[in-house]
Amino acid sequence: MNKWKELLIHQSYTILDAMKVLDRIGLQIVIVVDADQRLQGIITDGDIRRAILKGVDLSESVMEVMNRNPIVLKHGADPRTINRRLKEKNLRHVPVLDENNRIIDLKLSEGSLNRKIYDNLIVLMAGGLGTRLRPLTDEIPKPLLKVGEKPILETIIQNFYEYGFRNFAISVNYKKELIKHHFGDGSDFGVSITYLEEDKRLGTAGALSLITEKSTMPMIVMNGDLLTKVNFEQLLYFHGENNSQATICVREYEYQVPYGVIKTRNQQLIAIEEKPIERYFVNAGIYVLNPTVLEMIPPNTFFDMPELFERLIKENEDALVYPVREYWMDIGRLADYEQANAEYRSLFL
Repeated sequence: MNKWKELLIHQSYTILDAMKVLDRIGLQIVIVVDADQRLQGIITDGDIRRAILKGVDLSESVMEVMNRNPIVLKHGADPRTINRRLKEKNLRHVPVLDENNRIIDLKLSEGSLNRKIYDNLIVLMAGGLGTRLRPLTDEIPKPLLKVGEKPILETIIQNFYEYGFRNFAISVNYKKELIKHHFGDGSDFGVSITYLEEDKRLGTAGALSLITEKSTMPMIVMNGDLLTKVNFEQLLYFHGENNSQATICVREYEYQVPYGVIKTRNQQLIAIEEKPIERYFVNAGIYVLNPTVLEMIPPNTFFDMPELFERLIKENEDALVYPVREYWMDIGRLADYEQANAEYRSLFL
C-alpha cells in the first residue's frame, strides 16, 4: 500500500476536511495522527454518514467522530495473521504501528484496490409520466431527456457500471418503446438489461412484483430521473455490514420559515424565533432491498416505496437510513433540469 501517507490527517482537521480526503483517495478511510504521526484514531465513510444523521456540524473537529480504538497490527506481524484478522473482523484495512504507536503502513484486504464486478440486480424505475416537465416530456419519456448531451438514464447506467455493476432491470410504462429501442439488451453499454413492463401504473415499488429472477443477493433500486455521485459500492457495503433488510438513502433538506415563530406555554409568550431554519432528512429515491422484502409487495398493484418501508417498520424488520453526502439532483421540474444541465460537465465528464 503505497498511498497510505495520503490518508493521514492531523487531529486539528475538520470533518469536512476528512470528507475531502476520503473522496480524493477513494479507500473509504482516513487516519488521524498527531504531529509525530502517532495514531489517534481512524474515520471511515460510515463514521461520517452516522455523524450526519446525528446532526453533527461538519466544521467540528475530526476528534468528534473518529474511532479512537481501532483494530491495529504491530510491525512485523505475520502475513497470515494479517489476512486472518482482516477476514475475522470483516475489515477492509488495518493500520500497522511501530513500537511508539506511529503509523508505518496500512494493510488492505484482498481486492480493496481492484474494482470488483457485482452480480447484484440494479432496478431503475423509468415508468413515470414526467408530468411536471411538460412540454419536454410530451414526445419523450423523462429518463431519455438529455442532460449534457446524454439521456439521464444512460448517465445512471454508466455510473453504476463504473462501480462494477452489470445486471440491470428497467421498469417501463410511458413511451416504453423509446426506452427499449435506445438501450436494447444493454450489450452496447457493456451491461445486461431486462425490462419490467407495466401495463398500468404500479408506483415506485409495485413494479418490483414483476421481477421473476430469483436471487439471494440484495438489489439496488433507484428512480430513473436522478443524477447523483453516490458511491454505490459503499452503499451496498453499508447495507450488508449492518445486516439490514432494507436501506433507504436520504438527503438533508433545509427550509427557512419566512416569519417569526412564536413559542408559548399555555397563554404565555416565552420566545420569538425570527425566521428559523428547519432541517429534515428526505427520501432520496435510492434503496437497497434484500430479496425477501419483495414478498411484502402486493402483485400488480399500485404500491409506493414509503408504503413498503412502513410495512417493514410495522413488522419490526431492520430498515436503515443511509445519508447521501455526494451530489444529488432529482430532475422533477424544469428548474431542476436546467440546473442539472449547467452542472453536468463539471461533475460527470
